[in-house]
Amino acid sequence: MTTTDTEEPTLTIDELAARAGVTVRTVRFYGTRGLLPPPAIGPRRVGHYGGEHLARLALIEELQHQGMTLAAIERYLKRLPPDLSPHDLALHRAVVASWAPQTVESVGREELGRRAGRPLTDDDVDRLTAMDIVVRDAEAPEGDAYRVDAGLLRLGVELLDVPFSPETVLAARTALLEHSRAAARDLSRLLRDAVAERDARDVRSLSAHMHPIVVQALLTTFQRSLRQELREWLGEGGED
Repeated sequence: MTTTDTEEPTLTIDELAARAGVTVRTVRFYGTRGLLPPPAIGPRRVGHYGGEHLARLALIEELQHQGMTLAAIERYLKRLPPDLSPHDLALHRAVVASWAPQTVESVGREELGRRAGRPLTDDDVDRLTAMDIVVRDAEAPEGDAYRVDAGLLRLGVELLDVPFSPETVLAARTALLEHSRAAARDLSRLLRDAVAERDARDVRSLSAHMHPIVVQALLTTFQRSLRQELREWLGEGGED
């Protein structure tokens, strides 16, 4: 792996595929279909990929988990602004992931690593367990098995590279859960009052329609609030 002048990590196609948990053939196929932007061409005509490519692959994977066809994924990606940053793409992936119901499964160690998209060391698994991302399944007949939610696992794997202790991550998760549940309760009351006179079928349809919109709104407002807090913490001040 190399870096550019802006210190953004760049990956060869083999490194990109390994990080994303896909094959090189898949990366090339997505490139020919226009799902991935072309790589930057370096010395000896070697293509280099960056964070945007990795984030797009993660978004494509999430869309596939939702059962979308390749044609539907192409249409979805074409509607996105062309200059989205990896951070923006991660927000889109978070919204897409919110559409899926919570699914906790019991998987073996090898399958856990496959779903994580990268090999997991014993220390990685211990950290994921300490963060309450995975839980050892004591009832599994094979013994070395873990109960895990796929969406939460992908987030946990990204947190492995963040220089915070598992205790800090767990405390942050607890704070987020408490405040998000409070926000959900308040929003539910508002929406419930707004549709009190509607038919139950209309309410269910409206709820399904509003779900991704509400999640996007929460992500956007939280992102802006967090950015402002960080600016004040770092003494930069100013507004978005």
